[in-house]
Parts: sequence; structure tokens; C-alpha cells
Amino acid sequence: MNIDLEYYRIFYHVAKAGSFTQAGEELCISQPAVSQAIKLLETNLGSRLFIRVPKGVKLTPEGEVLYNYVQRGYEYILLGENKFKKMLDLENGEIRIGASDMTLQYYLLPYLEKFHEKFPKIKVKVTNAPTPETLKYLYEGKIDFGIVSEPFDIKQDIRAVRVKKIQDIFVAGSKFNDLKGKVLDFKELEKLPIICLEKNTSSRKFIDSYLSSNNVVLKPEFELATSDIIVKFAIRNLGIGCVVSEFAQEAIAEGKLFELKFKKSIPQRHFNIISGINNPISKAAKELMNMLDLSDIHTKLIDREKLYADNKN
Repeated sequence: MNIDLEYYRIFYHVAKAGSFTQAGEELCISQPAVSQAIKLLETNLGSRLFIRVPKGVKLTPEGEVLYNYVQRGYEYILLGENKFKKMLDLENGEIRIGASDMTLQYYLLPYLEKFHEKFPKIKVKVTNAPTPETLKYLYEGKIDFGIVSEPFDIKQDIRAVRVKKIQDIFVAGSKFNDLKGKVLDFKELEKLPIICLEKNTSSRKFIDSYLSSNNVVLKPEFELATSDIIVKFAIRNLGIGCVVSEFAQEAIAEGKLFELKFKKSIPQRHFNIISGINNPISKAAKELMNMLDLSDIHTKLIDREKLYADNKN
């Protein structure tokens, strides 16, 4: 049975209003057009749906059964339309972001605060994970976009935009004061107790790769999950901590840690916004990305072949 869904819409309004004339006014169509639609629906279904009463019409027993189903379906469609319009008007919706502790704390958080003040009804879900997992979530469509740190490998349908420079440093506590003020060779790190992130992180991958290019192989005393913990371990003199500089600035300013100096500078790297070129994202997510100053995203796209070249120079 192939019945025009418009007939069911008219049927819903007639049943709800109890009047062909009032239904026509609500739908902005003539009363004869309403009557014709109902007659065609009744013909297709093989049964009368309404009977006339002094003040309009009422449903037949068969019409009552049909209306119970049409009402739920039609009103659910209306609910969906309303939800959709609210999303377009930024009154509702959800944004899914992937970010590590580092990218969340030292880049994304201020923007989330600003966005929430402007659009308090938009739900923001942040999936906390290191760069490799954030990339995986993006490939699987579980997040709208991610904030990751270099280095990383990306597929052809993923775009990456550099948004903030970061600097890796080695820091030490009072137990290692004999190193303060000295200019060291990276090779000397092999003789020191090192504290660094776990191997599944982009930060560890970067440090290992760069030091390996200088014929240095780290054998850490401690491999930890977060940079905050590395700083605490270093303050307690459990070893030399390797972290992005922002994590250690407060401890350095308070004199609890100092930065080791080397003959060569560790290259800077970047935080990146990653998103799927072919993945549709909500208006709310686009609004947040605009706050992240990505309006000129196409002019800032990273050349994948150069992504690691900067880190090797």
C-alpha cells in the first residue's frame, strides 16, 4: 500500500482539531482540499475514518486505532524537527572532542570556558586520551575533532592545523644542583635517572626519535602516564623529568626545579587541530572551531611530508 504521507499529516490535524475547517486553517489549505485528502485516505485504507457530529467530526473506532499510531509517529517527527532547529540556532546539541591532558590544559580549556559562557545549552563531551587514541577516535567517527601534539601520522582524508608551539625540556630538583648552570651534551642523559611519559604518547615518541638522531638512547627509571606526575617525581628528586615546559613553569618559578641546558636546542613542536575532511560536524562544533581561530583553515593546512621535517631540523 503506497499512501502519500501528506494524507496522514492532514488526518492527524483533522483528528486533533475535530474539524475539517480548523485543520485547513492550521495547514493553510482549503477545507475542500482537506476533505479530498481524507476521502482519498479512506479509499486507500478501505474504511471510514471520521463521522460527522454537530460541532465537526469525530474518529470512527477504526480511525481511533489509526490515530494512536499516526499521532506518536507524527509528533515524534515534529520533536525531531524542533531538536534540529535548536541545533541550528545553537540552543541545543553536543560537541565531541578528543584531547590529552596536555592539550586540554594548555590550549583547549580557555576556549571551552568562553564557548560555554556564550552557548550554555550546548553539551561538550571531551574524551581524554593521548594522541594515537584521539586519532583512532576521529577515524571511527567518535569525535568531531581532536587536539593533538606532534608527531603523528594522519590519513589522507584528515586535515591538521598547527595552532600552538610547545617546547620539551628536562628538569631536575635540588639533588642534581651540580648540573645547574652547566651546558650538557645529550649523551650525558644516558647516565642520569630519567622520568618520562609512557611509550604510547606522541611526546615520548618525539623525544626518543630526536635523541636517537643524536645517538642517544634513554632508559628511563620511571615511565608515567601524565606530565603532572613527572613534575612531582622530579620535585622529590626521583630523577630528571622530561616534560613540555608549561608543566614545569610554576615549579621552576618557585625554585623547586631548574631546567637543564644543552649544547643543542630541542626543536619546538606544535599542538594541532585534527578533523575529518569528509566528516560532517554540527553547527555548534563549527562555532567552537571558529573560536579556535580556524577561519583560515585552508591556508594553514599542514603539508604531511613536512610534518616531521621541522622536528628533524
